[in-house]
Amino acid sequence: MKELMLGNKAIARGLYEAGCSIISSYPGTPSTEITEEAAKYDDIYCEWAPNEKVALEAAHGATLGGKRAACAMKHVGLNVAADPLFTISYQGLNAGLIICVADDPGMHSSQNEQDSRHYAIASKVPMLEPSDSQEAIDFIKAGYEISEKYNTPVFIKLCTRVSHSQSVVTTSERVLPPQVPYVKDPMKVMMTKASRDAHVRVEQRTKDLSQWAETCSLNRVELAKDGNRKIGIITSSTSYQYAKEVWGDEANILKLGMIYPLPVKLIEDFASKVDELYVLEELDPIIENYVKALGIKCHGKDTFPVCGEFSQNLIRSCVGKEVSKTIKVEDAIPARPPVMCAGCPHRGIFYILSKNKTMVYGDIGCYTLGAVAPLNAMDLNVCMGASCSGLHGFNKAMGEAGEKNSVGVIGDSTFIHSGITGITDIAYNMTNSTVIILDNSITGMTGHQQNPTTGKTLRGDPAGKVDLEALCRAVGFNRVTVVDPYDLANVEKVLKEELAAPEPSIIISRRPCVMIKGMVHNPPIAVKEEKCVGCKMCMKIGCPAIAFKDKKAKIDPTLCIGCKVCTQMCKTGAL
Repeated sequence: MKELMLGNKAIARGLYEAGCSIISSYPGTPSTEITEEAAKYDDIYCEWAPNEKVALEAAHGATLGGKRAACAMKHVGLNVAADPLFTISYQGLNAGLIICVADDPGMHSSQNEQDSRHYAIASKVPMLEPSDSQEAIDFIKAGYEISEKYNTPVFIKLCTRVSHSQSVVTTSERVLPPQVPYVKDPMKVMMTKASRDAHVRVEQRTKDLSQWAETCSLNRVELAKDGNRKIGIITSSTSYQYAKEVWGDEANILKLGMIYPLPVKLIEDFASKVDELYVLEELDPIIENYVKALGIKCHGKDTFPVCGEFSQNLIRSCVGKEVSKTIKVEDAIPARPPVMCAGCPHRGIFYILSKNKTMVYGDIGCYTLGAVAPLNAMDLNVCMGASCSGLHGFNKAMGEAGEKNSVGVIGDSTFIHSGITGITDIAYNMTNSTVIILDNSITGMTGHQQNPTTGKTLRGDPAGKVDLEALCRAVGFNRVTVVDPYDLANVEKVLKEELAAPEPSIIISRRPCVMIKGMVHNPPIAVKEEKCVGCKMCMKIGCPAIAFKDKKAKIDPTLCIGCKVCTQMCKTGAL
């Protein structure tokens, strides 16, 4: 049956058709929908793990138990999973293991432009890279065959455009392989001689896979019309789609579906048959460097940028082709930076932090928007969980001057992901640091996934629920206070108390995300225009439901959820 399908949905469909039985992931844009779509198949057990390291370990454990498994993550999540990845590459499997990783060129929803192909090379794990939804299905199936034939995990690398674009696929029935019996094998204990022997095996595996890549169907040559040999392009992933749109059938194309390990003879043969060779790839020159190492001259990053996401017009411009005309609005359009939702429970916290000129070590989540105007409340962020351990290091350097005026801010899901070890460092190594956990009862940034603090599984079933207060006390915090972020006066009072306290402290800001399905809101706030003096105090919280017109505050009733935070700002009672 043919169907128009999102790339991530196609990955999930491929996992279903290939007989994957267990998926463990941590949500991260642009990979999130893979696991969400897979969860719609009753034949696949799906879960949200606390973080990517746990997800990969769980999926690998499932393969040792004899069932095909998978995990999915975004590129920065692969950093977290790197520890088990390298050893799993040595240890091997029992059934097939697919690791889906989605890069984000252009940083649509990420803090860096990391190129995950480096991990395939470093961990010596084969990597396949589909360029559309049909290939997403096909490459999953091929990946499992490679995984089980060569005793290795297999990467399926995506990017934002492949994950979040749609193309036509042909679906087929699920084929479930028999469960592989578990057999005790001392050589799977990665220590001393077993590890050394495993490394030798992995090196031979890479040679075998490189040889297989010479003739496999995942790599293919598309010849130009009329035997034209003027231009040759080596490319992969979504860059292949751009190449087809820019050159059509005027160029010869070597389309690489397997990008690690790469073939030698196939590339050499292709290069020998063209006059001018281009390597078209987003981000780092992985393929280009490989081609040049073979002694082949080519154009790569001397022609195409190393930063950002490609487009058809960008490539046309880079090679001197006429750029397609586009419709442009000549008028200057005001910038529209992203903002927190109307009634977001994080807004009150950030207003109080900004008001008190507190140094804020932020973290990764929708609350990162606390950094933008008019709140301007976040000083810095690095990665998941860094707000806790980074704050500890900051205060070790600053001493009392830092401890009395700095906080770490972290969401509930991020806290479970990697904040617990950070606050343990604070308690164990003793800085009087204050950490604010923004508990909005959901994983907000990636689209409202459950997590271990919500009491529900991925499918919404009742589950064990982490008691944040008890957990924080258990790791060594005597001062743990829960506040309602809509109560600005109390938030400010508690903040000052905890910053002044001569010991570590935790503030839990608890209020559900306003966008959670089924949330019942208060009626919208109204403006008494006769009382509004135009002071614009209400504008300081940056709520998108509040505007100013004719020197008076205006409330958009379609956005306002009646949180009443703005009413606490107004000194004249106009709201």
